Amino acid sequence: MTVFFIGAGPGDPDLITVRGQRLIRSCPVILYAGSLVPEAVLEGHQAHTLVNTAELELAKIIRMLAEAHSRGEDVARVHSGDPSLYGAIGEQIRQLRRLGIPYQIVPGVTATAACAALLGCELTLPQVSQTLILTRYPSKTEMPDGEQLGDLARHRATMAIHLGVRQLPRIVAELLPYYGADCPIAVVHRASWPDQDKVQGTLADIEAKVAEKDFRRTALILVGRVLTAEDFADSSLYSAAKDCAPAV
Repeated sequence: MTVFFIGAGPGDPDLITVRGQRLIRSCPVILYAGSLVPEAVLEGHQAHTLVNTAELELAKIIRMLAEAHSRGEDVARVHSGDPSLYGAIGEQIRQLRRLGIPYQIVPGVTATAACAALLGCELTLPQVSQTLILTRYPSKTEMPDGEQLGDLARHRATMAIHLGVRQLPRIVAELLPYYGADCPIAVVHRASWPDQDKVQGTLADIEAKVAEKDFRRTALILVGRVLTAEDFADSSLYSAAKDCAPAV
């Protein structure tokens, strides 16, 4: 048997991969993170065991995976977004390795990608930013040395900040010295869900705008000049000049 860590995408059931959907519909055991994965993602499943793991401790989850392994049954372990990003699969994988239980990771659409789609922008633009930093704001889990928001902001790259909407004033204060008060910023609430919403502004006014919306959780912050940039060079990918380059 195999435990498949499946990225269900950001919320819209249409955004799961074909492979992820196929596995959900074929695996006899499904364990899913119900607080973030909509039930619509599970439509068409034929599993005899379907468990919402939102309230379960790690030991219980591993025990269920081990029991499925003993029966020779594949497991669809469904997480939101892409499971390799803030998916809490690392500790599960560590236990599976110790127990000799095989696993695979099935990638999914990230929340960052869904936010960019809603905002209608490219996150990497020539001469503006060619780097995207995915990070989070510390709450229960402290950041390692060198990964504080100020350390990352020095690069002035496009940044996606998870789990930080409740700390927006502190985030703005840490970003201001590097990005400037006029830097565009967006806060996206539940991207791709039916109730998705967004606020766009600058570091100078975003706090007031978000307060009006009363976003408190399940929101991602995007900051960077790419969000509103118009004065940037065309990519060389489609440049006519590339056909004129001398042969090497």
